[in-house]
Amino acid sequence: MLRIENVRKTFNPGTINEKIALDGVDLILNDGEFVTVIGSNGAGKSTLLNAIAGVWLVDEGKIFIDDIDVTKLSENKRARYIGRVFQDPMMGTAADMWIEENLALAHRRGKKRGLSPGIYPDERATFKALLKEFDLGLEDRLSTKVGLLSGGQRQALTLIMATLQSPRLLLLDEHTAALDPKTAEKVLDVTEKIVRKSGLTTFMVTHNMRDAIHHGDRLIMMNEGKIILDIRGEEKKKLTVEKLLEKFEKASGEEFTNDAAILG
Repeated sequence: MLRIENVRKTFNPGTINEKIALDGVDLILNDGEFVTVIGSNGAGKSTLLNAIAGVWLVDEGKIFIDDIDVTKLSENKRARYIGRVFQDPMMGTAADMWIEENLALAHRRGKKRGLSPGIYPDERATFKALLKEFDLGLEDRLSTKVGLLSGGQRQALTLIMATLQSPRLLLLDEHTAALDPKTAEKVLDVTEKIVRKSGLTTFMVTHNMRDAIHHGDRLIMMNEGKIILDIRGEEKKKLTVEKLLEKFEKASGEEFTNDAAILG
C-alpha cells in the first residue's frame, strides 16, 4: 500500500544550517499493516511522514501509494489517498461548526454535493455510534461547537473524521502527544480498534517507546535520517523498552538520548 524508494531530503543545502533529514530511506508497508515509528529528536520520523503526506517534495527517490506514483503530487492532491491526524488537536476540524457538521463534511468527502438536508437521520445514528466508542460523552453533544471541546475530545473527533472514508493510508503524527496520559491511552486504544476493524494501512509516529511497542504489528526505529531497526511478528510481541534500547545501541553504535521517549 505504501512504497518508498531511496528517498532523500536535505534542508538548507549548501549553508551552515544544512541538515540531512532523510538519507536514502527504503520502506514497504503492506495492505493492512499498522506500523509505529520511533526515534530521537531529529531522527527523521516526522520528516518522513511529511514527505509521504506531500508537505514538501523530496530531493530524490520515489513514493507510491497503492501503486500510484505520488512523488510529484502536491499535498492537496495526495489528500484523496490519505487520512491524517495531527499532533495539535486544533488542526483537522472546523472550530465554529458543530460536531455533527464536521463529521458530515468528512463523511461526504470526495462525493458530489447537492441541495439536500444537511445531515440525514441515518448519518446522525452512525456518528453517535462511532463517538460512543470513545466514552467521552460526545455522542450526546452533536450540536456542540468543536471549539468548545477539550483536546482529547477534539482528537477523538479528528480520528473518526480521518477514517470515515477508509483512506488507503492513515498517517498519525504523534496524535496523542498533547493529551494527558489517561486520555492518550483511551485514544490509542480506539485508534487500534478502528484500524483493525477497517483494515487500514497505518503509519504512526510516536515519541513514546511503550506506545510504539504496545500498538501496531511492526515497529520501525529511525536515526540520523535512516531506518536502523524494523521489528515485527513474534520479535515485536516479546519486545520491551530495555530490549529496544539494546537493539538501538547495537545498530547505531550510540546511546538513545531522548529521555521523553524513554520515560513517556
